[in-house]
Amino acid sequence: RMSPAERVFQKLWRPEVMFILMLIAIYGIIGELTTPGAILPGVVGAIALVLALYLAAILPVNVTGLVLIALALMLFIFDVYATTHGVLTVGGVIAFLIGSLMLFNRADPLFRLSLNYIIPATLITAAFFIFVIGKGLRAQLLPVKVGAETLIGKTVTALSPIDSHGGRIFVEGEYWNAVSDTSIEKGEQAEIATVQGLTVKLKAKGK
Repeated sequence: RMSPAERVFQKLWRPEVMFILMLIAIYGIIGELTTPGAILPGVVGAIALVLALYLAAILPVNVTGLVLIALALMLFIFDVYATTHGVLTVGGVIAFLIGSLMLFNRADPLFRLSLNYIIPATLITAAFFIFVIGKGLRAQLLPVKVGAETLIGKTVTALSPIDSHGGRIFVEGEYWNAVSDTSIEKGEQAEIATVQGLTVKLKAKGK
């Protein structure tokens, strides 16, 4: 007679469960790599990976299929950091699909992984990584701001009356000289338009 724990594990010894755990592991690991310090995705992904490996030792897993899915994961990770414009992600999706189709021994009906799982999982995985890579590419295309350039566009409060002859503001923990083509009263908010040496040029808020 099986114990309750044994009965639970017996119900979990299914290809579908292992496949879902692998997906959770992939998403969790990539989520941790793309958002360092989030912790939760990495923890969930690691737990799912351990459980998936446990089931892989029990179920009739095709090693080639498992290797292809592992290759897909590596391609996804490389494309997060490399500037291949999604080429590695396409290769990863193809490897993931083929690996999923080969993952279990289809000669035994009890251990067949249905296309109802494989196709949606492949599409969701592709969409997920296209989003991740697309977000990375958009970040790469943004102009890099360094030093004083980061002040441009910030809203500040005038510490003194400011006009073309000058005035003072406090921003990012520092006092700056400020000038403006239009008069700005003390306490009035303005926006930094340009930075010229140690002086910022302001424009009235909203103009």
